[in-house]
Amino acid sequence: MAASEENSALFPIFILTIMALPLVPYTILKLCRATSKKTKSIHCECSVCSRSGKYRKSIFKRISNFSTWSNLTVVLLWVILGVLVYYIKHISREIQVFEPFSILGLEPGASDSEIKKAYRRLSIQYHPDKNPDPEANKYFVESISKAYQALTDPISRENFEKYGHPDGRQGFQMGIALPQFLLNIDGASGGILLLWIVGVCILLPLVIAVVYLSRSSKYTGNYVMHQTLSAYYYFMKPSLAPSKVMDVFIKAAEYMEIPVRRTDGEPLQKVFMSVRSELNLDLKNIKQEQAKFWKQHPALVKTQLLIQAQLTRETEALSPELQHDFKRVLELAPRLLEELMKMAVIPRTTQGHGWLRPAIGVLELSQCIVQAVPLSTRKATGGFTEGAAPFLQLPHFNEAIMKKLARKKVRTFQEFRDMSLDERNELLTHAVGFSAAEVQDVEMVLDMMPSLTLEVTCETEGEEGIQEADIVTVHTWVNLKRTNGLIGALPHAPRYPFHKEENFWFLLADPNSNNVWFSQKVTFMDEATAITAASKAIEETMEGAGANVKETSKAVREALERVKKGSQLLMGKFQAPAEGNYNLICYLLCDSWIGCDVKTSLKLKVSKRTRAGTRGGHVAEEGATLEDGAEEEEEIEEEEYDDYESEYSEDEEDNKQDRNKKGAVANGSVHRKGSRSSSEGSGSDEE
Repeated sequence: MAASEENSALFPIFILTIMALPLVPYTILKLCRATSKKTKSIHCECSVCSRSGKYRKSIFKRISNFSTWSNLTVVLLWVILGVLVYYIKHISREIQVFEPFSILGLEPGASDSEIKKAYRRLSIQYHPDKNPDPEANKYFVESISKAYQALTDPISRENFEKYGHPDGRQGFQMGIALPQFLLNIDGASGGILLLWIVGVCILLPLVIAVVYLSRSSKYTGNYVMHQTLSAYYYFMKPSLAPSKVMDVFIKAAEYMEIPVRRTDGEPLQKVFMSVRSELNLDLKNIKQEQAKFWKQHPALVKTQLLIQAQLTRETEALSPELQHDFKRVLELAPRLLEELMKMAVIPRTTQGHGWLRPAIGVLELSQCIVQAVPLSTRKATGGFTEGAAPFLQLPHFNEAIMKKLARKKVRTFQEFRDMSLDERNELLTHAVGFSAAEVQDVEMVLDMMPSLTLEVTCETEGEEGIQEADIVTVHTWVNLKRTNGLIGALPHAPRYPFHKEENFWFLLADPNSNNVWFSQKVTFMDEATAITAASKAIEETMEGAGANVKETSKAVREALERVKKGSQLLMGKFQAPAEGNYNLICYLLCDSWIGCDVKTSLKLKVSKRTRAGTRGGHVAEEGATLEDGAEEEEEIEEEEYDDYESEYSEDEEDNKQDRNKKGAVANGSVHRKGSRSSSEGSGSDEE
């Protein structure tokens, strides 16, 4: 019975251990994530963003942000954990090991006379004849008398000093930390114990594994459904125009799960009438086009209208239920657009290239959703060569303001940014009619906007020039600067209801063939990751070049200084195409800001594949002067004799040195700095 009580007392400790094992690391992980999010929340402080309430830290908003199911579950588990700790601490006082010396207030090894003196002293205090308290009587009988008997009997004392128990050596006992009611049911304790073991040790882990596997089979690591990726991959086409990207984007399985209610019909009809001009409907057959639009799947219609309501800023007609769905659509948008971008640049061709046109369209759609700007405003109109979209992302700008601005012959957004502070202040105050506070808001947003530059180098590591089928390494330094001196910050997006980090995509592409040769996502929010990546890349490059430790350390230090000042190093590889000259374009496109994208041209010369030892780019040019018959003879002999090249390797090296003296092209790589896409001016660089 005593053993059963002891085992039952251990049950709370068992439950406490099982709860603490997952709860403590999960809580630490959530706290780390919350801390990292808090450090990243450098946001715009203009009056428009302040009125939006997105960054307002009211007590109600903090409670609502905290009151998620996961957070409340964690708090509840910690409360249960605290109760268990208190309970265990309480029962530990009740369950005490029998210690005769401690009970009598003596040190171990005390003499018989000291034991008798201590017993008489305690008898005067706790004996029933001296103390009528029942608790004192109980303590005297169960503890003091028992301890005295254990120490005065020679055999009991020897057993206690040797084995820790007055009765001598104790047998090995095993127990199970289960509550007593599970073990005290007549004739059924075995069955209940078996059910408990099966439930806790088998069924519970099995249920957790099934739930995890079912969720992991449904979602990717980025919490996007596999069904969504399949749809994006299937509907993505190389000729997909930016205006048609929306039709692919809304086919996400996440959007198909948003409920369509009967009460949504009338509010959606109002939204349709207000955004009809943005739906690319044929005005000549408007009735047929409208009927065709409404015949689509209801979830597709609802999603597209909600996104168009965001783009056109027509959200007043939405009912409370639609407002909830509207926020859900926008919350999922960045994650889905990132996956859609990956589907655009994923290798599709035999050379492993992605598609440029849909990739640009995805990022343009992302910019418009974040800034709540219609896609139609990106077209050149009203004297603005880039359209009105970059201006409409600024606070207090609208179509009426754009007409006033057009009279002052401001044609591009970059011209507006390049104005001096006084010139822009005079333009906005006198020509546009802004107040001093509104001008300050505009300047605050312009200070937040990033200015980007690119430094791109392509080369074949350890070789001169670039030849067919070479593995070409791309080194790109991306530099970001803001007028306010910040590096990582959240974009100005008062109409987007969630925090949105600005991300950038680097694309090395051939506009003529619509191919993306290399792509990589860039973010300036995580400096530690950028430092680690730059250090590793520089070390690998220097090691491949045969540099010593001192040179490598110096290069790494220089790279880290650039990273801390707002630069990031991108490195990638691609296989060189067939022989020829290629006019490539390096794009750096933002997914949040409009008008901050940059691009630079990159001329890449690929030489014909030659024998070992003739890797210079100039070899192909001089090889063209050879007789056709001689070239054919060399090719035939090279195929027939495996040792032909080794026999004449010295002659080839001599020829190479002679040609190098003639001053031909030294390297097939090109180094350029980036310029803004708005100021590119060269028609050949455009699609």
